[in-house]
Amino acid sequence: MGDTCAIGIDLGGTKILAGIVERDGEVSETIERPTPTGSQSELIDAVVELAEGLRRPETAAVGCGVPARIDLRSGVVLPAVNLPLANVPLQRLLCERLGLPVEVVNDASAAAFGEFLRGAGQGTNDFVLLTLGTGVGGGFVFGGTLYRGWSEAGHMVIVEGGEPCHGSCTGRGHVESYCSGTAADRLARAALGPHASARDLVESHHPLLDEIGGHLGVAIASLINLFDPDMVVIGGGFGVSAGPQLLGAARASLQREVLEPAAERVSLAIAELGVSAGLVGAGLVALDSL
Repeated sequence: MGDTCAIGIDLGGTKILAGIVERDGEVSETIERPTPTGSQSELIDAVVELAEGLRRPETAAVGCGVPARIDLRSGVVLPAVNLPLANVPLQRLLCERLGLPVEVVNDASAAAFGEFLRGAGQGTNDFVLLTLGTGVGGGFVFGGTLYRGWSEAGHMVIVEGGEPCHGSCTGRGHVESYCSGTAADRLARAALGPHASARDLVESHHPLLDEIGGHLGVAIASLINLFDPDMVVIGGGFGVSAGPQLLGAARASLQREVLEPAAERVSLAIAELGVSAGLVGAGLVALDSL
């Protein structure tokens, strides 16, 4: 183990994954537990407990990725769609309780930083990550620097007046309504029965995955038209498992919607760090801040 390391925490809608992250991105130990959703205080207590369980003498900082927007002016985590987090100064609270430097970033931004430095995005300069899980997140690296803004790519509108969004979001037709694991679960139940899930779609190579991939391609095309990245990577639990089946239909939509010559220049890939990208990225953001 190196002279210093960080604790990376990926706070998800269904589980919290935490681990010790070395400066080279290696993860030497992990702990996973279900995400408490009863109250904000219960959720924060769980994050502190996991960090304390991993703490070592050489631990220099803690990085925490959260599925919510962060007000960069105040450091306050704004209301999350899928978790009981709302208007809480999470970075300050964790610093006080752990006695360590803490960085709190959007979870998809953390995953993007991990993939950019140690995964599929190595060697790129402008990079986009879309995480397909309970919801849909987005992370961006511009000119080699992580963008720390809201990054809520999952709430881009791709179908005006379309399917309702999830959780506390009041919008309709968002990427999250069509391309998340939650959306895939809904489609699976409608097509295969009340007990079916996204996993059944993936395992059966169901044609509904082409429908999801088509919507994903529209979202990717919008991001390409805005940012002209070198690469767009698909991550998240559902994204990693279904990605190989989604990308064909996504490419077809992308070719139709994107401005030339970006369609020929941009690369599409599946996240190499898998579901650990957020943990690795959170730890590396914390170390980078030192």
